[in-house]
Amino acid sequence: MKNISIKNNAGLFTLALRLVVGWTYFSAFWRRVALTNKLDPEIAGYIGDKFNHFLPNALGIKPLIQFMVENPDILWVSMIAFTIIEGIVGLFIMMGWFTRAMSVAVFGLAMGMLLGAGWIGTTCLDEWQIGALGIAVGFTLFLTGSGKYSLDNFFMNKNYKFTQHKFFPWVASGVLPIKERTLSKVVLIGSIFIFGMTLMTNQVFHGGVWGTLHNKSVKPKLEITEGIIDNNTLSFDVYRVEGADVYGSWLIGIELFDAENNIVLDYTQDDLATLNDENISNYYIAKIVPSKHSLLIPLGAKARLHLKSDVLANLTKGAYTLRMTDISGAFWEHKIEK
Repeated sequence: MKNISIKNNAGLFTLALRLVVGWTYFSAFWRRVALTNKLDPEIAGYIGDKFNHFLPNALGIKPLIQFMVENPDILWVSMIAFTIIEGIVGLFIMMGWFTRAMSVAVFGLAMGMLLGAGWIGTTCLDEWQIGALGIAVGFTLFLTGSGKYSLDNFFMNKNYKFTQHKFFPWVASGVLPIKERTLSKVVLIGSIFIFGMTLMTNQVFHGGVWGTLHNKSVKPKLEITEGIIDNNTLSFDVYRVEGADVYGSWLIGIELFDAENNIVLDYTQDDLATLNDENISNYYIAKIVPSKHSLLIPLGAKARLHLKSDVLANLTKGAYTLRMTDISGAFWEHKIEK
């Protein structure tokens, strides 16, 4: 009985990886286009809002994400392009067509997911796991190419002229034109890099290597900055930086205290539910808006609030404390000098 050549069948052995990772990317296209419309900015579930959720704790690519969520037209075009790319990459990987070129795209898409959204995941660190495994699979598929059950292999067996070109093994399948000694170093260096990225992001996002474990997706957290009192108006920036991406923070109270801890301004949940566009200036595509009984603050949303009251015009100079209270009972404070 002949022994099976591991070298010649490496692409065959990764068939399950090709099919599964291919579907994960193609299904993103399928969900957004065929099953439901997630590319319309005016409809709930718009993929751009999810992209905005990545922003607060993204690693390395935060400026790019911020630029896009500050420019809705560019974000919309990017989301369409991103969806089409995912569809093409997923389909080609499943078919085994230009496998190595598509594996590089898988690596890049997974790296973007890891750096952008690796901190999100309420239970199982979902996005971090997807990103870390994705870059490992992309690297593996580049090394193996695809085997018997692939279009690459079909065209090679038919001896089409383009498969004889020297570029073909680099972008499709077949034996990589790298010396075995060099290839072993490429595998080692690439694997160490990917393992290092996995450990680094696990530690940065979740404290998963040493120290105290933390999950930024469990509880909402607001950052309050740039607070000023000008005549009869209290203005400040509020930014939701943590909490579940599918669950908003419902703000039920905004209070201003003087140095003696007396309340000088009190916005109740009913007051917050009736705020209008004059009171809220949103920065990003994810918007802070009044809801039925409170002020809704989605993950990644940032806005400047303007609260007016004649009481503010008569305040004496000194230190004041602004407090914002969530429906869960959590609250956040910010010092303001008048």
